[in-house]
Amino acid sequence: MTTTPNRESIQVTAVARFIPEQSDVEANRYVFAYHITIRNTGSVTAQLISRHWIITDAEGKVQEVQGAGVVGEQPVLQPGQQFEYTSGCTIDTPVGTMKGSYQMVAGDGARFDAPIAEFTLAMPRTLH
Repeated sequence: MTTTPNRESIQVTAVARFIPEQSDVEANRYVFAYHITIRNTGSVTAQLISRHWIITDAEGKVQEVQGAGVVGEQPVLQPGQQFEYTSGCTIDTPVGTMKGSYQMVAGDGARFDAPIAEFTLAMPRTLH
């Protein structure tokens, strides 16, 4: 019997930070970096195939980003392994959110989505 991983088998954590040196507040350009850790907590190998991000600014403007892999890679995660990367995004307001999913394929070929819980993008001293 084979065990297929599911969305609970892949844990995703995100930490965002404001990048003031790349931002231009007067032009409503707010740049954020986000560091992602993807951990396979299941018992079966899984590969990240693609990503889907939903980025929303404080005025409700939504950007969707889809594409193959992350930072040019499609990492294969053995049970217990993790993969980390840092990327970035730009929004028009000092506060926003990101959420999404990674499309994964298990060692047996089964496909599943690993959700990325919503996290906040915020310029320092803008949220109380």
